[in-house]
Amino acid sequence: MAHTIVFLRHGHSDWNLTDRFTGWTDIELSGQGIAEAEAAGRRLAAAGYRFDEVHCSVLRRTRQTAEALLATMGQAGIPIHETWRLNERHYGALQGMNKPEIFAAWGEERSRRWWRGYVEPPPALELDDPRHPRFDPRYAELDPALLPASESLADCQRRTLPYWQETLLPRMRAGRRLLVVSHGNTLRGLVMHLDRISPGAMEKVEIAPGVPLVYHFTDELDVIGRAWLE
Repeated sequence: MAHTIVFLRHGHSDWNLTDRFTGWTDIELSGQGIAEAEAAGRRLAAAGYRFDEVHCSVLRRTRQTAEALLATMGQAGIPIHETWRLNERHYGALQGMNKPEIFAAWGEERSRRWWRGYVEPPPALELDDPRHPRFDPRYAELDPALLPASESLADCQRRTLPYWQETLLPRMRAGRRLLVVSHGNTLRGLVMHLDRISPGAMEKVEIAPGVPLVYHFTDELDVIGRAWLE
């Protein structure tokens, strides 16, 4: 376990169930999402996993997932570290909209490029849009230049990888047993980096909610295996 890390996408939220793009909008888990987190906790406990600390985003759906999972494992109370760098990809003007609304506004082909492609971001929020993160007190101490008004998957990956390199890898090297609870696109960016997946191939990669993804590393922290804990 000293060189193993577990990634978990949070369970379903109410907006997931209505097919709305959530991004940085702070939506709570649904009852289904809590049940998915508890089921993941049971699978991890049955497989013998224990954790020293958890890392998640500042969005409450990841914290709720982590707390429900740890309570099920009998590990409630271990440290949970929150960081904006593990937030979901910012969907810009698409946040709060469902797919039919987006298709009607921008067309299906272009819209699918925005959410499945690697380099093209959706339309950005205006600075005075109340959905802009500069109005959220949780980000008040961040340099405003770091706050996205929209992100491509490449943008999301660029702000996530420093946390992987500067925080998670050193903790793994020190023997800490880590659980990372984050979001679909954030974890897609990490998987793309670890598995050396091309941008084109990455369009077909999905991260299932509530299913632990386990990576194993050598002493030099090179990947030697990965598996879904179904």
